[in-house]
Amino acid sequence: MVKEIERAGLPVVHVCTVTPISMTVGANRIVPAIAIPHPLGNPALSKEEELHIRRCICETALKALQTEVTEQTIFDVKY
Repeated sequence: MVKEIERAGLPVVHVCTVTPISMTVGANRIVPAIAIPHPLGNPALSKEEELHIRRCICETALKALQTEVTEQTIFDVKY
């Protein structure tokens, strides 16, 4: 589905926990997530730490949307 949305002219970011699967399905912009049960955070952390992680992942995804890519790209999340 990611490839079809991109083909229609809309950039897509695939936030995922297993990046090799994203590569296999053909996602162009990939942002690694934390863990399968909690992709955008870690409930064992404090509220402030978890919000920081979520913000970093979301900001990376927004930057990825603005980036022209010619091949599959994994964007590193800076915590």
